[in-house]
Amino acid sequence: MANPSQRTEHDSLGSVQIAADAPWGAQTQRAIDNFRIARRSLPHAFIRALAQIKAACAEVNGELGLLAPAQAAAIVAAADAIALGQCPDAFPVDVYQTGSGTSTNMNVNEVIAHLAAVDGLEAHPNDHVNLGQSSNDVIPTAIHVAALTELEHRLRPGLRHLIAVIARREGDLAGVVKTGRTHLMDAMPLRMGQELSGWRTQLELAEARLGDTGRRLGKLAIGATAVGTGINAPETFGERVAKRLSERLELPFARQANGFAALSSQETAAELSGQLRTLATALLKIANDLRWMNSGPLAGLGEIALPALQPGSSIMPGKVNPVIPEAVMMACVQVTGLDAAVSLAAQSGNFQLNVMLPLIADNLLAQIQLLSDAMEHLADKAIARFEVNHEQIAETLGRNPILVTALNAEIGYEAGARIAKLAYASGRPILDVAAEETGIDRQRLANLLDPARLTGPR
Repeated sequence: MANPSQRTEHDSLGSVQIAADAPWGAQTQRAIDNFRIARRSLPHAFIRALAQIKAACAEVNGELGLLAPAQAAAIVAAADAIALGQCPDAFPVDVYQTGSGTSTNMNVNEVIAHLAAVDGLEAHPNDHVNLGQSSNDVIPTAIHVAALTELEHRLRPGLRHLIAVIARREGDLAGVVKTGRTHLMDAMPLRMGQELSGWRTQLELAEARLGDTGRRLGKLAIGATAVGTGINAPETFGERVAKRLSERLELPFARQANGFAALSSQETAAELSGQLRTLATALLKIANDLRWMNSGPLAGLGEIALPALQPGSSIMPGKVNPVIPEAVMMACVQVTGLDAAVSLAAQSGNFQLNVMLPLIADNLLAQIQLLSDAMEHLADKAIARFEVNHEQIAETLGRNPILVTALNAEIGYEAGARIAKLAYASGRPILDVAAEETGIDRQRLANLLDPARLTGPR
């Protein structure tokens, strides 16, 4: 007796039993059965990119007369629906699958064919949805499309927001003079606005690097098909699809001139991952600075107070921790680890194909998501809202013996070192000790040792 909850589908290996209401076919079901490693699928951003590619391919195949107008229109409509987030449960294939990503490509092909084949319309996942394509060029194309889309519409706007927040605080704190620190030890003074300008510049450089990598992300493998020769695709197919994707997504896409490199190498993905790791490195530095500046408040530096967002201890009442910087730091460490995996995966190009494409896709998009959300938290919940402890900064600055560096031209390095040691040993202000030891007029010494005066070139 037939099971009404199941239906039978066929592929080149034979028949497969599938849930009656499943919107996929035999190859997707085989992948579901075969791959249960991560027990999670590729992110929606990647599925959305694949759907956009399928829609663009169908439009081009329709223009070329390779699909009937009704077929092309139905495939485009189905792909657009998927790109908009419909059928979110229709893409269950595990991240860890065949290294070409064929299982996910066929999952998308089968779901689109299922949605398009209505009212007697013929829509075959291979012959129509995948027409002029191979998983070997579609998946590398989807990596670039998804990564560039997320980079331009999510990460870079978040990065610019963080830069703007820092720039605003930089202006607000331009007049706050504080003790500089090198090796975590007292050093010459600087303005807090100058300190934040360093953070801002780190991030501006990171954005410039990402923009440069973005130009290479816009080069797509589509049209190279199975091994890079373009077999079974019209000669102009890749260029036409890239143009369609540019129109659809309002991003600068073009076909990669050499299909063999586009299929077998993932150096652009590795480059992007490295730039994301570099951004994570900058964010880690900024988050760590915030933790140190916030430390104490009594036995640490206590220069700033981060917002008190939650109790900091289950046993110590009143303790408040720098939770946002710590969360950001963990995200940055994770990005660094994901980059290591992308770097190794990018080395797995064997002859005409890289065979770790799903891992690269998953990790790149995870890095972008982590950094985008981390930057939002850092900007809005930490940097925009910390308060400056002016009294603590002034007290520490006034007792800083390293200010004696300003007297090098007057008394020489060795005399300055002796005065600094005396000030450290006695715990007295450097001005008092220098007045006793040098014989220089106290008012002149006060001018020479004025911390604000020492925050710029003489």
